[in-house]
Amino acid sequence: MAQRIRRGDQVKVIAGKDRGAKGEVARVDRKKGTVVIDGVNLVTRHVKQQAGTAQAGIIRQEAPIQISNVAFIDPETGESGRVGFRVLEDGTKVRIVRGRSES
Repeated sequence: MAQRIRRGDQVKVIAGKDRGAKGEVARVDRKKGTVVIDGVNLVTRHVKQQAGTAQAGIIRQEAPIQISNVAFIDPETGESGRVGFRVLEDGTKVRIVRGRSES
């Protein structure tokens, strides 16, 4: 399946406990089909002190979300939906929003 979400895209979560949350994609794992979104899907981790690690204790960090559970938000219009491509007259390829998802 083509994964058309990239790092830096604005996305909206459409399924799961954080449904409706919006944020920027920090990381994409194409093999697993997951994305990490800044400030969304926070989990608690218990981290041990190790040599060279300054931070120990209980920390909150973002966990991955399945890429099928997020929708791309068009930066120009603010609409969310699937990503498609269009070739312009000058030959450049641009991404567009194909369909509107749940609101």
